[in-house]
Amino acid sequence: MADPSSYRPKPGQIPDSPGVYKFRDEHRRVIYVGKAKNLRQRVANYFQDLANLHPRTRTMVTTAASVEWTVVSTEVEALQLEYSWIKEFDPRFNVKYRDDKSYPYLAVTLDEEFPRVQVMRGAKKKGVRYFGPYGHAWAIRETVDLMLRVFPVRTCSAGVFKNAERTGRPCLLGYIGKCSAPCVGRVTPEEHRELAEDFCDFMAGRTGAYIRRLEKEMTRAAEEMEYERAARLRDDVGALKRAMEKSAVVLADATDADLIAVAEDELEAALQIFHVRGGRVRGQRGWVTDKVEAVDTSGLVEHALQQLYGEERGDAVPKEVLVPALPEDPEAVSQWLAERRGSQVSLRIPQRGDKKDLMATVQRNAQQALGLHKTKRASDLTTRSRALEEIAEALGLDAAPLRIECYDVSHLQGDDVVASMVVFEDGLARKSEYRRFQIKGFEGQDDVRSMHEVIGRRFKRYLQEKERTGEWEEQPPSGSGPAATGPAATGPAGSGPAPSGPVPAPDDATEPREDDGRPRRFAYPPQLVVVDGGQPQVAAAQRALDELGIDDIAVCGLAKRLEEVWLPDDDDPVVLPRSSEGLYLLQRIRDEAHRFAITYQRAKRAKRIRSSPLDDVAGLGETRKQALIKHFGSVKKLRQATIDEICEVPGVGRRTAESVAVALAATAPAGPAVNTATGEIIEEDDGGSS
Repeated sequence: MADPSSYRPKPGQIPDSPGVYKFRDEHRRVIYVGKAKNLRQRVANYFQDLANLHPRTRTMVTTAASVEWTVVSTEVEALQLEYSWIKEFDPRFNVKYRDDKSYPYLAVTLDEEFPRVQVMRGAKKKGVRYFGPYGHAWAIRETVDLMLRVFPVRTCSAGVFKNAERTGRPCLLGYIGKCSAPCVGRVTPEEHRELAEDFCDFMAGRTGAYIRRLEKEMTRAAEEMEYERAARLRDDVGALKRAMEKSAVVLADATDADLIAVAEDELEAALQIFHVRGGRVRGQRGWVTDKVEAVDTSGLVEHALQQLYGEERGDAVPKEVLVPALPEDPEAVSQWLAERRGSQVSLRIPQRGDKKDLMATVQRNAQQALGLHKTKRASDLTTRSRALEEIAEALGLDAAPLRIECYDVSHLQGDDVVASMVVFEDGLARKSEYRRFQIKGFEGQDDVRSMHEVIGRRFKRYLQEKERTGEWEEQPPSGSGPAATGPAATGPAGSGPAPSGPVPAPDDATEPREDDGRPRRFAYPPQLVVVDGGQPQVAAAQRALDELGIDDIAVCGLAKRLEEVWLPDDDDPVVLPRSSEGLYLLQRIRDEAHRFAITYQRAKRAKRIRSSPLDDVAGLGETRKQALIKHFGSVKKLRQATIDEICEVPGVGRRTAESVAVALAATAPAGPAVNTATGEIIEEDDGGSS
């Protein structure tokens, strides 16, 4: 008996959207299929205390060894996909097998003189057209009730039909227009059969042309002022559209198509394939693959097509293959597919309508599959340990680097230059240890110099913490060791002797409390420093550590172009295999540092663009700044106001008003701007900033 906690999804892995889920046993056999309006809530219910579960459910979750799910757009899609999978996998724990009943189908008895629409279960019969399966018989009856307005086909049993023939009176449906009443001769057998065939065509997915025809008839009737007929046709169109939703047709033209979506990053790609037959999703496949070669989305699509259809022939290759990107030579691939099918195959990117919407659903599944795979891979202790061991071996370290810090520099054409520091401990992100830096030692764009400054500032803080906590018991003589090059002796990189007093902290660092028991900021050294870049950035980082006398921290760089690992003083890079867990971990750390840096840089740029003289007023928050601007209308008018007038704004006291007046006076223009060509005085901008 398996423990459900051994395969329970991690918090946040399961999406909160509609979908279908499958439980599999240790042999990968599907043992249960279910649908949910909210996958996260439904699947979580299976992993509560076993004592609270129904005995059958308890048996199922202890028999299962894994759970997986597929995201869909609507509950209707979830319903259809659930029944398709139940039919395909015949799961042992689904409720339908308790009474040996099958799911109901909508059937049309075309083998009879007057075809009948009805609910059927059990084995299929020759001469009967089936649609479904449906979850419940009432779902079929709702669909039929909507469609009988337009296709008044017989639905009565043989006994009722014969009784109506004998008495010459139709049943109630004949009186209200939901049956053409062939029993009393209102229509001929040929006319009734034509209605039944139109009904079948509509249920088979050939809906677009029929609805367009009704809409044209409705427009023509309105132009001829036959408003009652136009209103009836309008209601018929509405009924058919509602019936289309009930029948779970995802592609209204009954297309046979495969939809392929790709989600990828630099190392891996997830592919999802939805097989649509007769306009309905009949199956789904997916896998995650390592990108062991330099390949883009087009290449991934081409590989997927080869794997999918390389051994297939005939109808196994659909008429349409919808992809997110065309292969490099789409004509050749299309011809290759056509040879296997025996007829023309359309290979294209969906641009609009139902197919584009369904492709978006497939894409969401691919993204979810990739995210789930990466989460599992990152959280697996064995995998993380192997990754750290591979890094230690590749870099020649004495032990696995349990704490890794990565640095990245970000700017926009030399403006708003910032840097980030991210921390991974035991292969997992430690976000509480992340730090951000503003480059203060110089202006302009110089990534190498910026990296030198950031590393120097970070490790000066580390040396300060060591000195303050008494870990430095011996002070080396002047001119050697950390004391000579430590925080008391050296300023920012390249700036000469440091001024007296403490070294400025990075932007978000604050003075640590002495008694809170929490780790001090920058108190712990890493075993490995990773920089985003190649030889120049690595050399700058190593030089900063050397200047501080730190020689027990390894340094490496990860260059994006070829994913090469650079070491100080080495002319050739270390090349890790593309499938290496160590390379995968280094790339994740590097990408996280880049994300953190660029987020900070964009925030600084946005703040600079929105800057105002009021930003420098101590104690004046965003709410009161907006209140001042709203009250006076502009910074210009606020600058002209007296202190008493400023105090009239709710929430603004006299001290704050005085601070506002001083700040605005300090930023006031020296005099009016004059257009030298015309002599016209240029008015100050009335906006919220100046």
